[in-house]
Amino acid sequence: MKYIKLTTLILGLLLFSCKQADNKRTSVTEEKATNSANNIEQIQNLIRQVLNWADTKKSIDLLPVLADSRDSLYIGFDLDKHKQNLDKLQKTNFFATEFIENYNQIILNLDKGLRNGNIEKWLVGDMPTFNFSSNVNPWTGSQDIPYDDPNPFDYVVIKWGNIENGELIWKWGKPELITEPSWKVFEYKFRVVKENDRWKISYLQGFDFKESTRFGRQL
Repeated sequence: MKYIKLTTLILGLLLFSCKQADNKRTSVTEEKATNSANNIEQIQNLIRQVLNWADTKKSIDLLPVLADSRDSLYIGFDLDKHKQNLDKLQKTNFFATEFIENYNQIILNLDKGLRNGNIEKWLVGDMPTFNFSSNVNPWTGSQDIPYDDPNPFDYVVIKWGNIENGELIWKWGKPELITEPSWKVFEYKFRVVKENDRWKISYLQGFDFKESTRFGRQL
């Protein structure tokens, strides 16, 4: 009888321990889900803020071009204005160090190519002879937006690509307001990192270094 009671007690303790472990795992899972939801909301707000900012006069002149003495041909970039752009990007608190440095290298690389003749200079008023900020707006990856609305970027929604690597995709929300089918499947890749406990943009598809510095006409 003593053995039966002892066995019953041990089984009871084991069941209690298992239940406590299950409760603990459930709690951790719920915490992860809550953190993930919070991250998504924070990052979605961030990309909306970035796109709204980029669409205002507070933004930067992505191509601070420098013309020749006759103001007829672009020959490079105004590096003083470029430095002001870098300072402005940093002060927004939207962009990670690596994003700002990547943009810096895009402009410096293009400036060097224009000055040494590896990239063809272009006429004032014409499209640049390289990809960056040429055919499409690098902030949005397009020439236009799908809504006739004063605050179109508030419709932007995000989904995770790879949450561990901070890889995401943003797309246009409110599909019922979109008439052009191609906008409904449009996607734009970006990445974020945390700096000083705050999410910041580390990569935008339209600022990809390799694509941005590619040029079609070579002397």
